[in-house]
Amino acid sequence: MIKVLLLFLLLIAGIVLGPILAGHQGYVLIQTDNYNVETSVTGLVIILILTMVVLFAIEWVLRRIFRTGARTRGWFLGRKRSRARKQTKAALLKLAEGDYQQVEKLMSKNADHAEQPVVNYLLAAEAAQQRGDEIRANQHLERAAELADNDQLPVEITRVRLQLARNENHAARHGIDKLLEVAPRHPEVLRLAEQAYLRTGAWSSLLDILPAMEKVQIGDEAHREVLQQQAWIGLMDQAMADQGNDGLKAWWRNQSRKTRHQTTLQVAMAEHLIECDDHDAAQEIIIDGLKRQYDDRLVLLMPRLKSGNPEQLEKVLRQQIKTQGDRPLLQSTLGQLLMKHGEWQQASDAFREAIKQRPDAYDYAWLADSLDKLHKPEEAATMRRDGLLLTLQNNSNP
Repeated sequence: MIKVLLLFLLLIAGIVLGPILAGHQGYVLIQTDNYNVETSVTGLVIILILTMVVLFAIEWVLRRIFRTGARTRGWFLGRKRSRARKQTKAALLKLAEGDYQQVEKLMSKNADHAEQPVVNYLLAAEAAQQRGDEIRANQHLERAAELADNDQLPVEITRVRLQLARNENHAARHGIDKLLEVAPRHPEVLRLAEQAYLRTGAWSSLLDILPAMEKVQIGDEAHREVLQQQAWIGLMDQAMADQGNDGLKAWWRNQSRKTRHQTTLQVAMAEHLIECDDHDAAQEIIIDGLKRQYDDRLVLLMPRLKSGNPEQLEKVLRQQIKTQGDRPLLQSTLGQLLMKHGEWQQASDAFREAIKQRPDAYDYAWLADSLDKLHKPEEAATMRRDGLLLTLQNNSNP
């Protein structure tokens, strides 16, 4: 650059000094309406050179001024960014302490200059919600939405989380439905969807997200199984509430065979039918379930049945005793059924078998009632006393 400048200066010097040394400076006339400017070629060149020097000087001065302004602005912005960074770190510490008032204050104070301003505003919104200040929470949330541009997913997730915190459950469900359209396997969206659907009774929607929850490992298998059962029972409640017993049975028939063979759902369906006073349909489901797989929960429902065909239940119980062994629950349940139609001797024998395997205060009481019917008051009194002692013993040893 210096060489070019030197060459340029030598060229100018040649133009200026050459005519002087040669004695021929030339003549230049610049004429306007009101003025005539007369000079030599050498003088004109010198004027041009001086003009360029002045222009370069002005440019240099202006550049220095604007550069100083940019540096000043950069210094101020740097200070704000540094301050925002320190305040964000302090806010995270306050978050760990649970001081939500300070979290909101520190997160939002210089949020516009933070490294991730959207994150700052979202955390400030959640902190304000924790304090119960919904107005401030909404303000921070809207500011985050303005800064997020096209990446609105974290903003909408936070919005749904705040709505659930305020128990605005149906609004949260509306937001979740939209989020699932754009992020159907997002872990936090699925967690929030679980809450929203449980609170609003959206049982079909809850069943729909269970496969996605399994793929991204939201909760363990036991947790998802509980959700599935809760959803199915919720659908039963809806069918029964909308159309009564007939609607409930129609809904059950429309389910897949795999669904109808789930023991937990069979138990729930039988309980609903008993509540609807349809004992024959409940008995059919219980017997069908026991034929496929033994389960204590199905057996426990038998004494609640007001069956028109008790012999069928007794037959099923005796078959279960042969296949499953002398389980005390089977013997106790058989004894209760035999009592209902006056088979006192067989009932007492069944209760004795149950007590032999597992002493139980209820079995003692039922056995005593059976013995009373068999006109054995002394033995009945003994059974009641043993049952009372067992109850006292169990109460003293929780």
